[in-house]
Amino acid sequence: MSVITASGLTKAYGNNVVLNDISFSLPEGKIIGLFGPNGCGKTTLMKILSGLIHDYSGEVLVNGNKPGEKTKAITAYLPEQTFVHDWMRNIDAVDYFNDFYSDFDKNKALEMLKRFGLSEKQKSKTMSKGMQEKLLLSLVMSREASLYILDEPMGGVDPATRGAILDFIMQNYSQKSTLLISTHLINDLESVFNHALFIGKGSVLINDSVENITAGGKSIEDVFKEVFSNVW
Repeated sequence: MSVITASGLTKAYGNNVVLNDISFSLPEGKIIGLFGPNGCGKTTLMKILSGLIHDYSGEVLVNGNKPGEKTKAITAYLPEQTFVHDWMRNIDAVDYFNDFYSDFDKNKALEMLKRFGLSEKQKSKTMSKGMQEKLLLSLVMSREASLYILDEPMGGVDPATRGAILDFIMQNYSQKSTLLISTHLINDLESVFNHALFIGKGSVLINDSVENITAGGKSIEDVFKEVFSNVW
C-alpha cells in the first residue's frame, strides 16, 4: 500500500522549476531516504507533503487525502530550521506541542529531554544548533504519527552524537509508521533505509527498494555519487 502518491507534481519559484511534472508512489511502513543535491527540491517536496505549500500543480495524496487539515493530524514534520521561538523554554515548547497535538506524549518528550541532557527551563535562544535539533527531535518523535517527515535531522550535530540520535529515532516511532528522511549524511544513516527516492533536475531519478538499488554490490552513497556526477 502506498502512503504517498504524486502525479504530475510541478512546483516553480518564478522561472525556477524545482519539481517538474514528477510522479511517484512511496510504500507504507518503510524508512525512506530522500536524496538529492542542494536546491533539487527535497525541502519543497517535504513542505508540500506536510501541507505547508499549496501553490503547486498536479496531485499529491497522503494516505489517500490531499495535504491539509486531515493529513496534518497524522503527519509529524521536522523542518531543517527551528520552529521554536527564542523566548520559549524547553518546557514551554513541550507544553505547546501537548496543547496542539492530540497524539503527543508529554511524558515521553520530558524523558527525551533528560536523555539528551536538556534542561526544561533553558531558553531556545541560549541553545546551540545541535541542542535545538535534539529538542525538535524530542518534540516530533513524541507524537504517535502515521508519517514522520524529517528534513536533515542530524545536520547540526557532531559525529559522536549522531549515533545516539539515530538510535533515538529508531526507538521512538511505531513500526506501522512511515519515515521519510532527507539527509546528506548517507554513510551515517544508510543502514536504516529500506527504500530510497532520488530526485534531481526537477525529476525522479530512482524510486526503489534499497535491496534492489544495492543488488549489484554498490552502497547507497556509491549510487548517489554515480547518479549525480552525471546529472547535476
